[in-house]
Amino acid sequence: MRFAHVTRPGSASPRLAVVDGEMAVVVEELFAGAPRSLEELIAGGDELLERVADASAGAAERHPLDTFAFASAVLSPPVILAIGLNYAAHSGELGLKTDSTPTVFVLWPNSLAGHGGTTTWPRALSEAIDWEAELGVIIGRPAKDVSPDDALSHVWGYTVVNDITARDIQYSEAQWSRCKSFDGFTPTGPFVVTADEVPDPQDLHIWTIVDGHQMQDASTGQMVRSVATLVSHLSRSATLLPGTLISTGSPGGAGYSRDPQIFLRDRSTVTVGIDGIGSLTTHCRILD
Repeated sequence: MRFAHVTRPGSASPRLAVVDGEMAVVVEELFAGAPRSLEELIAGGDELLERVADASAGAAERHPLDTFAFASAVLSPPVILAIGLNYAAHSGELGLKTDSTPTVFVLWPNSLAGHGGTTTWPRALSEAIDWEAELGVIIGRPAKDVSPDDALSHVWGYTVVNDITARDIQYSEAQWSRCKSFDGFTPTGPFVVTADEVPDPQDLHIWTIVDGHQMQDASTGQMVRSVATLVSHLSRSATLLPGTLISTGSPGGAGYSRDPQIFLRDRSTVTVGIDGIGSLTTHCRILD
């Protein structure tokens, strides 16, 4: 199944919707007590998901998807964990070494943003803003000390993430959370697809287009560490709670490494996508 958080014209309150092609069914309209967010749906377990699936299949009220705006694919995850240097090409182009264990950092919740939105930042803070297309993994069942063989059974679904980064700040500080956590620097979505729709998360085409030019073009099969390996590794030190979002790293093709360098400009449009999951567009404005 495919889900999204959508907003109606004139309303800022996102609601969970089942997406079927170009149509959407608002989940809270299906039955009393229906979940209003992805987090509520995940918390309800397989039984609630099956009830939503059955009710949406026979729903009389369907809305054209293009009559809605999108909120972030996840609204209130317990934590957003990000993985750095998980593609050899990206590590090399940044001049950074892929360590023997994953590079892990946390993204702040204020950075979450939805498809089609506008992300702004002050010119005085950074003029070296880069893009990173990433596969987002959403945990469905608590995962504690799970094996790689069992790890994918704890995954509820997948989404698309753009890990927008202020490169000058990244290289001036010892940690990476702040440079990637400006307001709106973690667009996600527009869709979350359930794990059964992605039989192999290491066989997905991932790409980026900036201002009409293709900048990233790769496969998730090029990850240094697979999704299963990452979930297993992260679960050893702390329980991964339902709703946790893991952003699994970006392939090569960042603007920082190009000659001349290319960064997101005022009025740039960047679209990151993963075939079979969706394409996520962000509009950029720089504040003087």
